Amino acid sequence: MARVSQEHLDARRRQILDGAARCFARNGFHATSMADVLTEVGLSAGAVYRYFRGKDELIAAIAAEAFAGIRGAFEEASQSTPPPSPDVLLGAVMRIFLEERIPGGDSRAFARLIIQVWSETLRDEHLFQTLAAGYDGMREAWASLVEAYRANGLMRADVPADHVARTMIAIAQGFIAQQALFGNVEVRVIEDGLRALMSMETQSRS
Repeated sequence: MARVSQEHLDARRRQILDGAARCFARNGFHATSMADVLTEVGLSAGAVYRYFRGKDELIAAIAAEAFAGIRGAFEEASQSTPPPSPDVLLGAVMRIFLEERIPGGDSRAFARLIIQVWSETLRDEHLFQTLAAGYDGMREAWASLVEAYRANGLMRADVPADHVARTMIAIAQGFIAQQALFGNVEVRVIEDGLRALMSMETQSRS
């Protein structure tokens, strides 16, 4: 029997994850069965279960991959001189996360999937650990960016880097929640809003 190449295995795993993400985004996590996923990806049960034992493993893999991709984008940005401003960076990452994650997909549906993933962490310890690790990685990535901003004279130094990191993550989470609940929120909205807030000048009180 011919050996299956790693490239083939990786491509098959990618096919399964993309198909599952489309299903979950379209119909919701609980309303989607593994049979739905099999139909979506056009593979046999044996082919899919070789990689994932069920929906919980699929959703955890989707979440972990998303965090890894976003953290990578932030870490790459921190190496630029000067690094892109928060409005530009967050806008770029949100486009990748919401608009490009499911080719031709519905960004509002995918935002709703993210909200479902968050709620699943309340009952699924493994998924909680996956998201907690991703959140900690995001904090570290943003903290590195803060240090890069300061090294380039772009940000004041009297606020802890982790406070800035948590705030930027909260902005992204809030944007995703708005998209999930109300839709019709273009990424440029968050870019414009951040740019306006960044332009404010604080006046010292007498």
